[in-house]
Amino acid sequence: MSTTDNKSSAPAAEPDGNDTGGTRPGDEAAALGEAGAAMSTAPQEESAAAPAVVGVLGWIRWTWHQLTSMRVALILLLLLSLGSIPGSLVPQTNVDELKVADWKRTHAFWVPLFEKLQLFDVYSSVWFSAIYILLFVSLIGCIVPRTWKFVGQLRGRPVRTPRRLDRMPAYATWRTHTAPDEVLGAAREILRGRRFRVDADTDSVISEKGYLREAGNLVFHIALIVMLVAFAAGQLYKSEGGKLVVRGTGFSNTMTQYDDFRAGSLFDRDGLVPFSFTLDRFDATYERTGPQKGTPRTFKAHVTYSEGAYGTPTKADIEVNKPLDIDGSKVYLLGHGYAPVLSVTDPRGKVIFKEAVPLLPMDSNITSTGAVKVTDGYRDKDGKKEQLGFQAFFVPTFAGAGKGQMFSQFPALDYPVLALNAYHGSLGMDSGLPQNVYRLDKTKMKEFKGADGQLFKQRLRPGETMTLPGGAGTVKFEGVERWATFQISHQPANGLALAGAAAAVLGLAGSLFIQRRRVWVRAVTGPDGATVVEMAGLGRSESAKLPEELADLAAALSGRAPIAPDAEPDPAAEPEPDTEPEPASDEAPAAAAAPAPAESPAEGEGERG
Repeated sequence: MSTTDNKSSAPAAEPDGNDTGGTRPGDEAAALGEAGAAMSTAPQEESAAAPAVVGVLGWIRWTWHQLTSMRVALILLLLLSLGSIPGSLVPQTNVDELKVADWKRTHAFWVPLFEKLQLFDVYSSVWFSAIYILLFVSLIGCIVPRTWKFVGQLRGRPVRTPRRLDRMPAYATWRTHTAPDEVLGAAREILRGRRFRVDADTDSVISEKGYLREAGNLVFHIALIVMLVAFAAGQLYKSEGGKLVVRGTGFSNTMTQYDDFRAGSLFDRDGLVPFSFTLDRFDATYERTGPQKGTPRTFKAHVTYSEGAYGTPTKADIEVNKPLDIDGSKVYLLGHGYAPVLSVTDPRGKVIFKEAVPLLPMDSNITSTGAVKVTDGYRDKDGKKEQLGFQAFFVPTFAGAGKGQMFSQFPALDYPVLALNAYHGSLGMDSGLPQNVYRLDKTKMKEFKGADGQLFKQRLRPGETMTLPGGAGTVKFEGVERWATFQISHQPANGLALAGAAAAVLGLAGSLFIQRRRVWVRAVTGPDGATVVEMAGLGRSESAKLPEELADLAAALSGRAPIAPDAEPDPAAEPEPDTEPEPASDEAPAAAAAPAPAESPAEGEGERG
């Protein structure tokens, strides 16, 4: 048996079934190229030149072919990835308007350019939407005809056996005394055992394998479309809002309960998932010693939630990156802080205000600031209605008076201190304009004056009381509660996007690692009565595994159709040499008339004269 790996200059493609065995290299290459193209469902790339057909229809057809080419699809995919970069680096209006406003104040020079380029609304901008839609159309226009061609290949009959198998990139042949029908039957059995698709010809077996390569390629591109659809649906139907919850209080998933809320353009605000939860306890631990002192170790919110209006209360824990999933909505833990509990008493000794006031952290040690607003129920000593306001500054661990500025030394409640600046007058909340709950509008407020004529302020420890000047009442620091901020997100297409991503990975793996190839086996009776077996293989691309696979198949088949020994010459059949010269004739034999080949000169020697 002899095997060859014909890696010549001829392309690694398949000859058609009408090969006549001619020796013209141009015809042979053309035949190989046409048959090799039959192994691919890739659309034919057309020239980028102007269409031969003039007119509007010609230009439309040329534009469509360019748009649905794989080259343009890859360019659009790259542009989409590049377009997402500013959406990650520049604050987006639909995500955080306050960050956008702060960015505009600190980068005033770039604001006009960024607004013209719609960089504050990247994902809803005209240019990003255009890239997105063109990519969508390009992928669909490329996949649909390619899928139909692939289905046609699956339903069609494999290409018949070429006449000259020895032109294939991988080839093997041997002689056997096994009958041709038995050889072909064994070949079909072996190839089917190796999961080849097998068909029979008159004197040969045709087999093909590796269809999952093209299937994986199509799955990859279809998965891209699925991911694009999921991304669009997620942006159109999503909802996302934040809520600050103090320990002991709760949240119901209704629009009025959110501190801030954002939704897609097609989101139905009446379709919020009904649920509620209460923050029972919040635990936080920090590193106490070493170079990482103050670094958070654990954040955990213990909640009790109920699904629907009359759901059964259920205990659950929410941690960072471990959200609570309630009927498709996820509750994420974002941050935490402290809420000093204050009680305010009017001049007549009536408690008119008592609640925990959340303050916003300023640094990693949770130095916090905010405002306390007493809007109703207060009358001064003369009985006049007024409103009270206090600027609050809180540190969970105070270093002590005379030991630097009032900044926290550690994030835990080791030595909490609250500083208050007192004001009275109108908080401006009756104007109907929205206010920041953490800032005090002092436009219509007056300062309480201390004994020195300056702004009245005081530091308080838990349990201590501040007496306002002029018998205006008292403020008591009752204690400290914890608060946590939660983000409630509803992304309806997350599962679809995950499925698309998984399918894209599997499809890409199949298209990269599976090789499409064909194997032919021919068995015919030779002149000497023995069966001549030929095997050949062809792949879509050159690969060292194809000759190895063919050699393995040939070895398996030769076990069922053993190699016949070479026939030994019969001495009795050899003619005796003639002793008499042959009579002269007018014509000499062709072999004798042919001149003997000249010896080539030895290397380095010149021609002999």
